[in-house]
Amino acid sequence: MTPEATLAVATKPMPGFGEQMRQISLNFVPTAILSRQVAVIRETADHAAVIINLPGQPKSIRETLKDLKDADGKQKLPGIFAAVPYCIDLIGGPYIETRDEVVKTFRPKSAIRPAKDQNASKA
Repeated sequence: MTPEATLAVATKPMPGFGEQMRQISLNFVPTAILSRQVAVIRETADHAAVIINLPGQPKSIRETLKDLKDADGKQKLPGIFAAVPYCIDLIGGPYIETRDEVVKTFRPKSAIRPAKDQNASKA
């Protein structure tokens, strides 16, 4: 019932998130094609939110959030989390910075802001 409830409150569906989660999961189990993950934007007069329904198992959640790598450790498929900060940018949310060693956020060059200098003195 969760996907139906999420779609019922949606202002805009974001089908790419569900498609990517299924694509990643198919590398682990053939039944991933049956999964019903969805993502939507919910806009009201006051704010907007991204709602993402993740898989039901913790292992599957980890697999879909992070990049899928090949045997040589190279990215085979990007995980969905890389797109979340920019998605939040697009709906007017806060600018989220991530540490590349944990997750490399994808943003177009025009949307990248300079990193805050942690050693700069506060004026």
